[in-house]
Amino acid sequence: MTTGRSVSPAWWVYMLRCADGSLYTGITTDVARRLAEHNGDGGVGARYTRSRRPVELAYREAASNRSEAARREAAIKRLDHARKLALCAAAV
Repeated sequence: MTTGRSVSPAWWVYMLRCADGSLYTGITTDVARRLAEHNGDGGVGARYTRSRRPVELAYREAASNRSEAARREAAIKRLDHARKLALCAAAV
């Protein structure tokens, strides 16, 4: 039975643009919370982003479950830097 409410995706694949111009890719259930963590709120940001702050959200993509998100994350990580930038630009 459908209630008519929109349901947000359970998982997200995201890319962050770091202060040094590099890109970080990850998965989460809450993009805003994770972005704050990467920027130092709560102290649980990734080691990679700790020395490259501030970071900003460059791209996000919905995934229906953790497995799908992890597969897409792996695929994005295999892209070269230029293709990652193109993906970010296309999402704007």
